[in-house]
Amino acid sequence: MDTIASLFSFITWPVSWVIVQFHKVYGAIFGPDTGWAWGLSIVSLVILIRICLIPLFVKQIKATRAMQTLQPEMKKIQERYKNDRQRQSEEMMKLYKESGTNPLSSCLPILAQSPFFFALYHVLAAIASGKKIGVIDAGLLESARNAHIFGAPLAAKFFSSDSQVSALHASLTDVRVVTAIMIVLMSASQFYTQRQLMTKNVDTTVKTPFMQQQKMLMYVFPIMFAVLGVNFPVGVLIYWLTTNVWTMGQQMYVIHNNPTPGSKAQAAYLERLTKHVTQHGKIRRRSEKAIVKAIVAKGRDRNEFERKFVNALNKAGLAAQADGTVTKSVAQAAAQTEDGAVAGTSTATATATAPRRQQPKRQSKSQRQSGVTKAGDSPSLEKSDAPQDAKPAAAKQPEKPGSGTRSKAQSGQRKGGPQRPKSPSKK
Repeated sequence: MDTIASLFSFITWPVSWVIVQFHKVYGAIFGPDTGWAWGLSIVSLVILIRICLIPLFVKQIKATRAMQTLQPEMKKIQERYKNDRQRQSEEMMKLYKESGTNPLSSCLPILAQSPFFFALYHVLAAIASGKKIGVIDAGLLESARNAHIFGAPLAAKFFSSDSQVSALHASLTDVRVVTAIMIVLMSASQFYTQRQLMTKNVDTTVKTPFMQQQKMLMYVFPIMFAVLGVNFPVGVLIYWLTTNVWTMGQQMYVIHNNPTPGSKAQAAYLERLTKHVTQHGKIRRRSEKAIVKAIVAKGRDRNEFERKFVNALNKAGLAAQADGTVTKSVAQAAAQTEDGAVAGTSTATATATAPRRQQPKRQSKSQRQSGVTKAGDSPSLEKSDAPQDAKPAAAKQPEKPGSGTRSKAQSGQRKGGPQRPKSPSKK
């Protein structure tokens, strides 16, 4: 560890300068030789570094989501060229270039933070050995050596010898108890952060080897931190515990406000957004408009949660627009459906409201056989608005002997009066 830290000795001067500036502020509050003044200086260093790394963190999230999207294509390439490693690598690089994705982007925050981590380790190791480093002179060196966090010196380690701990005016038991608690908290925070990412912010509709790798890292990273943590000074443990807590809080914020499409976090987010939009009838935040805009642009490619969101808006008489806004339009909400079809008045409603056609009164059997009505009477109809030109049924001609069917009514009847049945024809 000391050899690796020496490689980043060029950055020890700015790291030590930042710590000293924060120490001046906290020393005026808690006292210059207290562990709180030096410990809070380290915590403030972490916060400053992580604020500067926020743009890289945003790139990391975008790169991670892009890699999740490309996993099905990557799997196809691996299966197609499983016997040709060179061709497989070429196709992978071509896929990354076409999609504009860089696999190393997901590691940018860790890579950018590593120099500061090793520089801080180098500074604390020099303090433990009583050597001046950076802007830390003899007076500040003595103050840092006498600073204790819950009885443990900042420069002490879990495996420090009794003589080393005694030289720092502390007890070996206190050092091991404090370092053990910090190592457990550091590993637990790392595990929770990774588990939160796997259980809430992963697209459950796509099963890829990337998910298995993330699941494996969820258990590997805490074990790695626990093994390496016994070799870290207390000051470095404070640094690493603070950065893990920051990462956990940052991850929770991203999952809550900008979840991965298709994940459980997106389902919860769209449910909250639906309640907010239906109550207020508009979207105010820029991030919410960006998410709604992306959902509208997907069209038929929306996932299950996004379709429910659009349908819920339509039922509330709202319609999501292409620019991410929401408008109140009952006509548009009635015409717009999830698949873009037009939904007019339902068939049941149209049937209930449409007027019924009036049917003429059905004649009796004797009237059909006679085919005439009484003199002076008009043909009987049920309603007054029935057709006026309706004619009585013609008399039916008796069947001919040996015939199995009835002959049709004869034409040529007289108009304007009652009709007489024609006598049956005689042979």
